[in-house]
Amino acid sequence: MAQEIRTRFAPSPTGYLHIGGARTALFSWLYARHTGGKFILRIEDTDAQRSDEALSRQILESMTWLGLDWDEGPFYQSERLDLYRSYVDKLLDNGNAYWCECTPEDLEAKRKLAMGKGEKPKYDGTCKGKGLGPGPGRVVRFAMPATGITAFDDMIKGRISVENAELDDLVLLRSDGMPTYNLVVVIDDATMNITHVIRGDDHVNNTPRQIRIYEALGLELPHFAHVPMILGSDKTRLSKRHGATSVMSYQEMGYLPEAVVNYFVRLSWSHGDQEIFSRDELIELFDIRDVGRAAAVFNPEKLLWLNHHYIMSGDPSRLAGLLTEFLQKENYDITDKEYIEQVVIDVRERTKTLKDMADFGDFYFIEKEPFHELKEKFFVPELSEIFRALIDRLSTVDLADHTGTEETIKGLLEDFNIKFKVLAQPMRVALTGKTVSPGIFEIMATLGRQRVISRLTKALHTMEEKK
Repeated sequence: MAQEIRTRFAPSPTGYLHIGGARTALFSWLYARHTGGKFILRIEDTDAQRSDEALSRQILESMTWLGLDWDEGPFYQSERLDLYRSYVDKLLDNGNAYWCECTPEDLEAKRKLAMGKGEKPKYDGTCKGKGLGPGPGRVVRFAMPATGITAFDDMIKGRISVENAELDDLVLLRSDGMPTYNLVVVIDDATMNITHVIRGDDHVNNTPRQIRIYEALGLELPHFAHVPMILGSDKTRLSKRHGATSVMSYQEMGYLPEAVVNYFVRLSWSHGDQEIFSRDELIELFDIRDVGRAAAVFNPEKLLWLNHHYIMSGDPSRLAGLLTEFLQKENYDITDKEYIEQVVIDVRERTKTLKDMADFGDFYFIEKEPFHELKEKFFVPELSEIFRALIDRLSTVDLADHTGTEETIKGLLEDFNIKFKVLAQPMRVALTGKTVSPGIFEIMATLGRQRVISRLTKALHTMEEKK
C-alpha cells in the first residue's frame, strides 16, 4: 500500500497572511487533495513577543475564505514546548548537541574577528568540547559535522548540495528555555508524519541544517519542495508599494475567493495555455513537480481581469449575498434579496469587484442628486413637455416588460418627432444621477415604477423651474 501523502502549512502569527504565504498554502493544499492525502495546519507561535492571537485568528479566517480546509489542526507550537525540550535532551545525550556559555559580546567579537580575516562569521565551536551543563545565560547548540556535504533532491529546484563546513552550530534552545525554529519545525514535521514539506524558497538555506537534525535524531526525511518567491512588477521583492499584500485586503476590496485562488495558482504553475480553472480542475491537474523554478511576477491587472470573469460567470444569487456586506457598509437597505440579485445582473458587466458594484450601483439604493452641471446640461426647459408625456405613459406600463416599455417610448419619440438620444441621457441622469450606467430599460425594470416616476418627476420640476 502506498504511503499516504501528508502536507502542511505552518504560518507564524506575527503578521497577516500575505500573498506569498497563501500561494504556498494553496500549493500544499492542492498537492494533498490531488494525491488523496491529508493537509495539516500548524501555527508556529513560539516567538511569544511577536506572536498575536488575533493574527492567528486572521490567518484561519484567510484560509477559510480561500476555501483551503485542513484535515488536522490547527496545532499550536506554544502547546508543545515540553515535546521540543525532550528532543533537545536526546541530542545532548547522544552527543549531537552541547551547552554554550558564550555571551552576546563574545559572539560579536568572534564575528568581527572572522570578518576581519575574510572568513564566514559563524560560531567557532569554542564550547563544543567543554562538557558544560545548563546554567544562567547558556544556550544549547547543535554539533554540526565539520566535514562532508549535505545534499537533497528538491522537487522544484533539483539537486542541492552544501558543504557542512559552511553550516553553523546553530542554537537549538535559547537561554530563556525557548526552542528555536530549525529544531521545532523538524520535530513537528516528524511527529506529524509530514511526507512533503512545501514552503517558500527563503527556507532553502535552512533545509541542510534541518536535515542534519533529522539524521541526528534518526528521523525519516520528508521530501522537500521550495516554491519560488513572488516579485512585484519592477522585479523586486513583493511589498506594499506594489499593492495590497494581505489576503484579506482582497476580500475587503471585493475580490472573489475563486478569482484569488485561480490567480495565485498561476504564479509559477501552469497547464498549457489555460488561464481559468475550476477548483475541481486544479485538484485534478496540479502537481508540485510542475511548479517552475523562476520567480513569479505579481500582476494586479491580471487578477482584476480574472475577478471580472468570475463576476460575469458567477451565480447572481451568491454574488448578491456577497454584495450585501458592501451595501451594509453604506447603510443601504438590504432587505430585498431579489432586488439586490437583479442589481448584480444589471451592473456586473461594467464592474470588476463587489466594491465596484456597490459604488457603481449606488443609485439603486439611494436617490442621487445630479451635480449642478448635469442639471444645467440635461434638464432643459425644452424637454419638459416630452418628460411630462413620458411620465404619463410610463405610469401605465409594466416596466419589467422591456418590449412593452420600448414600444411605449418608441411611440413617444414618433409623436414628438425626436431621436432616442435626445431623451436617453436626460433620463439616465434623472434616474441615476450620472451619465454612465447600465441600459436605460434595465435600470427602469429594476428600479420599478414608483422610483422611476418619482425621479423623472423631480427632473421635470427642475425643467419647469427654468421656464
